[in-house]
Amino acid sequence: MSTQESLQQELNSLRQAVKSLLGSLDDRLIGQRQTTRQILECLIAGGHALIEGAPGLGKTTLVRSLANGLDLDFQRIQFTPDLMPADIIGARILNFDERGAQGLTFEPGPIHTQVLLADEINRATPRTQSALLEAMGERQVTVFGETRQLERPFMVVATQNPIEMEGTFPLPEAQLDRFLVKLEIEMPEVKDLTTLFAQPTEHGTDSATPTMERAQVLRMQELAGQIPVGEDVAQRVARIVHATHPESSMAGEKTRALVRYGSSPRGGLAILAMARARTLMAGGLHVKMEEIDAVAVPCLRHRILLNYEGAAGDVPVEELIQEALQQAASR
Repeated sequence: MSTQESLQQELNSLRQAVKSLLGSLDDRLIGQRQTTRQILECLIAGGHALIEGAPGLGKTTLVRSLANGLDLDFQRIQFTPDLMPADIIGARILNFDERGAQGLTFEPGPIHTQVLLADEINRATPRTQSALLEAMGERQVTVFGETRQLERPFMVVATQNPIEMEGTFPLPEAQLDRFLVKLEIEMPEVKDLTTLFAQPTEHGTDSATPTMERAQVLRMQELAGQIPVGEDVAQRVARIVHATHPESSMAGEKTRALVRYGSSPRGGLAILAMARARTLMAGGLHVKMEEIDAVAVPCLRHRILLNYEGAAGDVPVEELIQEALQQAASR
C-alpha cells in the first residue's frame, strides 16, 4: 500500500469516527446541530470557544458530552466574584511527610485538564479572568516562577449568560481575542422541543460512550494544519479582515458608520484555522471560498468593536460581517 493510499485510509477512518461522534452528540443535544459541529471544528483547529446563551439551553451538556465522546479529561469551574487565580491554576500547600518534616507541594487546579468549561466567566473579576490568558495562549501556566506545560489537546470553553448582566465583568478585548470563535446557542425550534419533550426522562450525568480517543484528536489537529490554502483564498480572508475596519477603502457603508475598531489579523488566522478543520471534516483536499464564508461570523463577531452609534442602535454585528463578506467578494 502506497503512502497516499495509507493516508486516504486513515482519513476515511477518522471521518467515520467523527460522523459517529456527531451522531451521538445530536441524539443528546436536540436542535443544536450547528453549534455541535462548530465546537468540534474549534477543537480540531486547536482553539478555544466562547459560548453565549440563556440558561437551560444545554451549554454544559454540550461540552461535557463532547469531552466524554472523545475520551478526554473534563473539568468545570463555576466562575464567581470571589474566585481567585489559585483556584484555577493551583497553588503550593504545606504538607508533612511520614517523618513529620514539612514541605511545600503543588496542588494542581482544574485547569490541568484537556477540556475545561469556564461557566459564566464574566462573573469573575478581571484578575481571575486573566489567569486563563497564559494557559489559553501558551498551553502552559506559571506558578511561583515554575512553568508547567498543560496536556494536549487543551481546550477552554467559556460560557456567558446574555440575560443577567448585573454584577458581571465584561471580558477585556485582549481576552476575547484569545477565543477562536464565539458561538451563540439559540432556542430550539418547536419540532426539536417536541422531540426533546417526548423522550423518557434521564437521570444522572451527561455521559456519552467514547467514539474517538485522544490520539485521534491530536492526529486530526495535525492533519488540519497541513491542509493547503490557495493564494486566492488567503487574499479573500485578508480582504474580509480589512473590510471590518471603518477607515479601510474596502469597508461598507454600515461599517464606516457603526464600527470603531475592526478585527485584528488574529481574526483572519482564526477563519483559516476553522476553515481547515471544516474542510478536513467534510473530506476536502483544500480550503474553498464556501468554507471561508461559513466560518467568518463565529470567528469575527467578538473581534469587532462598535462605536457609540453602533452600540446604541439595533444593527447586529453579524450583519456587519455579512457586509464585509460582500465587500471582499466584490473586489
